[in-house]
Amino acid sequence: MKRAVIVGGAPIGRIESIRAYLRADDTMIYCDGGLRHMAALGRGADLIVGDFDSHENPHAAVETIVLPHEKDDTDTYFAAKEALRRGFREFLLLGAAGARLDHTLGNLGLLMMLDEAGAKALLVDDYSEMEIVSRSPALVPDRFPYFSLLNISGTARGVCVRGAKYPLENVELPCDTSLGVSNEPLPGQTASVRVDEGRLLLIRIREE
Repeated sequence: MKRAVIVGGAPIGRIESIRAYLRADDTMIYCDGGLRHMAALGRGADLIVGDFDSHENPHAAVETIVLPHEKDDTDTYFAAKEALRRGFREFLLLGAAGARLDHTLGNLGLLMMLDEAGAKALLVDDYSEMEIVSRSPALVPDRFPYFSLLNISGTARGVCVRGAKYPLENVELPCDTSLGVSNEPLPGQTASVRVDEGRLLLIRIREE
């Protein structure tokens, strides 16, 4: 199954590092303001979604879903739900963090929605990549200088972090702690993260 790449309207500054995440067979879905990133990413659209309040409808020869201005889902959320409906189970979210905090937090919720649906999803911004850790362990190679674990969905139990400067073994990680912030993989090792109950947001820092 191909991967769905959903491009939102948040700023993308380090376009070269973002473009390196793209694969030749990705299905590109541009959401409204995300259309402004199309030329820089160098990839045309396979699907365009939006209410076009932040970018004009290009009326391109591409499948376009025009949404109403007043709706329950953001353009990005709708695009993800539509991709799920079409059978996609792997996602890359670009232009989905930064600028407006409300949209950024909403897109972290989108990561959780995709995880709940059994999909694999990665959100990438200029400095980091983010994913939800729940049913399966996650890895942090030592090419990432730092990583953080944040609980954004209630208390997580049985949290284990190994191969890192600050290991954890079977601890409880509530929402109101900074215990998981700014850890480091050990040199030459790949850190691993596991949670037995609950979900965690893993943020791998690419560079400062």
